[in-house]
Amino acid sequence: MRILFTICGRAGSKGIRNKNIKLFVGKPLPYYTLSAIDLYLEKHGENECDIVVNSDSQELLSMMSSNGIRPVELIERNRELGGDTISKIDVMHNCLDIMQSRKKYEYDTVVDLDITSPLRRIIDIENLIETHIRTGADVTTSVVVARRNPYFNQLKRTEKGFRKVCASNFTARQQAPDIYDMNASLYAYCPEYLRSGRQVLDGYVEVIEMYDTGILDLDHENDLELMEVIAEYLFKHKDEFREIYENC
Repeated sequence: MRILFTICGRAGSKGIRNKNIKLFVGKPLPYYTLSAIDLYLEKHGENECDIVVNSDSQELLSMMSSNGIRPVELIERNRELGGDTISKIDVMHNCLDIMQSRKKYEYDTVVDLDITSPLRRIIDIENLIETHIRTGADVTTSVVVARRNPYFNQLKRTEKGFRKVCASNFTARQQAPDIYDMNASLYAYCPEYLRSGRQVLDGYVEVIEMYDTGILDLDHENDLELMEVIAEYLFKHKDEFREIYENC
């Protein structure tokens, strides 16, 4: 199987300034993503894989080109793909087109690892790829069990006060349907789906459940501070998280 791993990051950030090149527990944040890919590839030499970094940040491209973990391909992002309203799936489509042109071969799967979700395990990548191939899904993504449920304890404003988001007569949360949060960590795509022009959840979607670290993404400075506290605990007590940190 031939896999294209993508690492995509824009220059700047409105929530956390230059978050894609910040240090996280003393190491560059994007190195955690590359470290996870590297350890996966060490265990799965049966797959042919390329890693590409796509960014309009010269600092990020320079940081990744000089990393001591594993060589990567670089794509300097076109200006039209750098705006706030551009979907990441469009950037991944661009990665696929450019890499196929460079390498002169087709990919079976495109796997994206988000820079701003550094707390993942090798087994998560394994589960993602296995589930994606086994089910034949258009998209496979990572989730955690939602801490709130729209059938039970989430509310919306109406013309006359507040009501449940989804009308129901459930008297216990356990009676409500299972609800999951996308945790913006891992995505696997069929190349044909990336070329279709549809968005992430428009096709046949499967999911894998990940360890819930309590914070979904790095959007604000306090997210970074809190996630570092959680990370330090996981690196100390959980081998599967520590190995990625030590490999950075």
